[in-house]
Parts: sequence; C-alpha cells; structure tokens
Amino acid sequence: MTTVLPPFEANFRPNFEGRKVQTNIFAVVAFLATIFGLFFLALLLWDVFSNGLPYFNWQFLTKFPSRDPSEAGVLSALVGSIWLMFLIPIFAFPLGIGAAIYLEEYADRDRWYNRILEINTANLAGVPSIIYGLLGLELYVRLFQPITGGRSVLSGALTLATLVLPVVIISTREAIRAVPREMREASYAVGATMWQTIWYHVLPVAFPAILTGTILALARAIGETAPLITLGALTFIAFLPPWPVTTTVDENGLVVIEKVTLGLGSFIEALQTPFTALPIQIFNWASRPQKEFHQVAAAGIIALLGLLVLMNSVAIVLRARFQQRR
Repeated sequence: MTTVLPPFEANFRPNFEGRKVQTNIFAVVAFLATIFGLFFLALLLWDVFSNGLPYFNWQFLTKFPSRDPSEAGVLSALVGSIWLMFLIPIFAFPLGIGAAIYLEEYADRDRWYNRILEINTANLAGVPSIIYGLLGLELYVRLFQPITGGRSVLSGALTLATLVLPVVIISTREAIRAVPREMREASYAVGATMWQTIWYHVLPVAFPAILTGTILALARAIGETAPLITLGALTFIAFLPPWPVTTTVDENGLVVIEKVTLGLGSFIEALQTPFTALPIQIFNWASRPQKEFHQVAAAGIIALLGLLVLMNSVAIVLRARFQQRR
C-alpha cells in the first residue's frame, strides 16, 4: 500500500546536516562582525588614551582653556556639558513621555491629525542635527531672546532637547506598547480609570525601557557639535555660570570657589550665561595646526567619555532599582 503525502510534505527535505552547517556559518559570520567592530573600537580608544593621558590630570580638569597647550584646561566646557545634561531631561523627558502616552493610549488613529502627528514624529527623528541648530538659532536665540538671554546655556539646552524629543517619544511608545494588554484589562476590570491604569500599572512596568531610551537620546545630545556651533556657542570661555557657586582665578591660574550662591536670581542668571561644551572645545582644539593641541583634544575626549560612562552608570542603577520594584 502506497501512502500519498500532501504536496507540502512531499516537498519537505529535512536536511538536518545542511541546516546545521548553515547555522554554524551564520554564527561564525556574526562573531566575526562583532570582533570587527570591537577591534576598531579598541584601536580608536588606544589612539585616544595614548595621546590624551599625558595631558589628562587634575590641572587639566580645573583650568580654563589657554593658547598654550601645556596650560589648556577643560573646566568651562566640562561644566557647560554638565549643565546641558541637567537641563535637557527637564525639557525633553516630561514632554516626550506625555506625547507618547497620548499617541499610544488616547489617540484615535482614524483621526487625520493623529496620523499626521505619528508620521511627523517618526520623520523628525531622522532630520540632520544642523537643521535643529538653525531652528534653535531662530527660535530660542532670536525670537525668545528676552527669556533665554540669546546664545546662552538655556538656548543650547532647549535646542538639544528639541533634537532628542522625537527619539524620546518613539522609544517611550515602544516601551508602553510592550506592556501586556491583559494588565490594562485586569485594571479596568477592578474599576480603575484609564488614567489610573496608565499611572499605576503601565508606566511603572514600562519605566526601565523608557529610561534606557532616554539615556541613549541624552548620549546623542551630549556628543552633538553641529547644532551648538550653528547656535553660536563660544569656543573660549574663561568663566563659569554663577550657580551654585561663583568662582575666581588665583595667582597660579587655578579656579577657586569664591562663595556659594544658591538663590533663584543666580540660577536664572546662570541659565542666561554664554556657554561652551566638550564637543565644541574638542573640535576647536582638533582643528588647530599644532600637534600638541591634538593631544589636548584627545584628553578632552577622555573627559567626555568619562562623563558618558558616569551618566550611563546612574541610568543602570536607576533602571535596576525600578526593575526590582516590579
């Protein structure tokens, strides 16, 4: 008796050995791709550290820039980047999460304006950063000059917050979408409102992923140079924002704290202070013809890497704490 197999079973060829070989080849290619990327990353780090470490010391971190490479410091750029790291989440985090909640939980996708919002949010994430610099120059530096103080640290933070806002919205939407629908339905079943369900169930579960996306967006913002140059950020700053302390320079050229100023007036004055940031300072040193300044630029890159590692470490600790609460 002959058994007639259905067409799809008759065409099926197990070929276990062949598929095993294909799997092994793919694993080797993926491994080599990983090693290839890590090799060039290690080469880049070796070049940066070998050139920058002779200049990277406490004096480099606590002095202002100088025309003499041996006297150059990164203090004003480092403080400017810290100010940007402090201000960008204040503007981008609540706006990004709020927009993502609306688009994911409340928006009716049959409405034309909601579809336009979704499409434009996705498109804005791919706009070149220099376009955001031009937007910030016109909007925050010129139009809102009485509030921002012109080419100030507040204008820079608002421009970079606008730059990363689409990324925060998209990553937050993905995190909210990953929360199981059964959790929402269980909350509604016991009488919770939509807002209570979002606040007490959806956001706590999604928060570690939201934090991860936000940190990645901040890492991009801290490394951006083009929008700040377009904005008109300075490359030589020999003073610090007057909050939380005011500083002066002693006879040895070292920056010392003059007094503590924690008032609201000093904070507003600090927001309207001209600024520079690490990427701009590194770009300025790297563009100079003297070889010594290239080594100083490498030391500045080490400072920027240290700042990013510190920021990511804080994010990892916060994410671990929120995951434990789940």
